[in-house]
Amino acid sequence: MKVKTKKGIQDMVAVWIEDDAVKMIDQRYLPEKLKLFTARDPDDIHDAIKDMVVRGAPAIGVTAAYGMAQADISWYDLQDAAKIIKKARPTAYDLFYAVEHMEDQIKDGKDASKAAKRYALSVINKCRAIGENGSKLIESGNSILTHCNAGALATVDYGTALSPMRIAQEEGKDIFVYVDETRPRLQGARLTAWELFNEDIPHTVIVDNAAGHYMQRGNIDMVIVGTDRIAANGDIANKIGTYEKAVVAKENGIPFYVAAPVTTFDPNTVTGMGIPIEERDEEEVLNIGEKRIVSPGSTAKNPAFDVTPAKFITGYITEKGVYSPDEVDKMFV
Repeated sequence: MKVKTKKGIQDMVAVWIEDDAVKMIDQRYLPEKLKLFTARDPDDIHDAIKDMVVRGAPAIGVTAAYGMAQADISWYDLQDAAKIIKKARPTAYDLFYAVEHMEDQIKDGKDASKAAKRYALSVINKCRAIGENGSKLIESGNSILTHCNAGALATVDYGTALSPMRIAQEEGKDIFVYVDETRPRLQGARLTAWELFNEDIPHTVIVDNAAGHYMQRGNIDMVIVGTDRIAANGDIANKIGTYEKAVVAKENGIPFYVAAPVTTFDPNTVTGMGIPIEERDEEEVLNIGEKRIVSPGSTAKNPAFDVTPAKFITGYITEKGVYSPDEVDKMFV
């Protein structure tokens, strides 16, 4: 990930391990400030994930893997560490996959720190491959809509949904990106736009309710989003508002793609209705920053994700290739 600073352009990743400390870009402060957060034990890892210091299914998984390595290095009880970390957020499947992967690696006698670094590198390589496969779907001159943030910040590097756009630009394709603001935490406006700016990819931020307007008028050629979990039947859970985008895209004949590594496919969840949906604090809706925008006495509902049925999805862009909903079973071979 390229980051423009006062010292010039720097290459960074979203999360890494340094000795026995897990460090990450604190995404709560972007784009105003580039600050780092240091986690020193499983409780810190739990809080970083829960409080959205780090977010995005693959990055959450890597953070969890580093947290398990850190626990092993510090002689922390691994079962206790696993329980603490798994409680952080319920929807992202990569979190549970990473913790269990690290438990298996450590039980097999593997060096925990090296195992976590291999896991992180595998995520980066998969995201690069997702970009290469997804770029084949993009033609020069295309305008692409994306929702929330599924870039390097959400995946350690490259991204899932943003990776095809990055590779398309590397290949010299002329593209333009419509970025949903993504209320209530504004991950699109704050994070995706920041990443695209740093990568010099032409883009504009639109309010969430404007996506249908631009689709209807022919301004958008395709939609690419990430996802936190994919059920065995191909239904996905992604940031709240994704379902609406998929329905409107279908109505307007616009391809709707989901970009994710194979580890995001959950064979144990039969349909999307079985995916636990995180309900976050209503204060995220009632306030913008520290300013209340809703009348006193009013309440709010704040589901963090919604479920998009497979019938609205054109294809899944993975490190193995692009698959249709009818081919989801190939992910579990």
